[in-house]
Amino acid sequence: MTEKIQKLRELTGAGVMDCRNALLEAQSDFDKALQIIKQKGFTKAAKRADRTTGAGVLEAYVHNDRVGVLLELRSETDFVARSPVFKDLAHKLVMQIAAMDPSNIEELLKQPYIKDESETIEEVVKHMIGNVGENIEIARFARYEL
Repeated sequence: MTEKIQKLRELTGAGVMDCRNALLEAQSDFDKALQIIKQKGFTKAAKRADRTTGAGVLEAYVHNDRVGVLLELRSETDFVARSPVFKDLAHKLVMQIAAMDPSNIEELLKQPYIKDESETIEEVVKHMIGNVGENIEIARFARYEL
């Protein structure tokens, strides 16, 4: 059971107790536990959607000196904004924007994630919200191409 908990944590970023409870609820079925954690993350995301995002990061990315992206990704606190997982999310998002050229935030959120097309960008962000326990918002972005 300990190995399954650790594997769930690595895949989802959820806490030890969340992983343990999901495995118990799923009667040790790993795939069911994974789905339970994902659904609970979505529930947490919905509850936090109206909270103010007063902190965040600017992430910049330039690809082959031809495509540039600047992203403003917001969170509720500096603690989350400075965390490695939040910065990693910001980097994933600028890579997505560089590759897929969305025209606005709504279009970006509906796009399949380039590294795992079974998920949309909206789902990726909601997973992060569930993991960090704070509202996260893509405030704005700009993409330039020569």
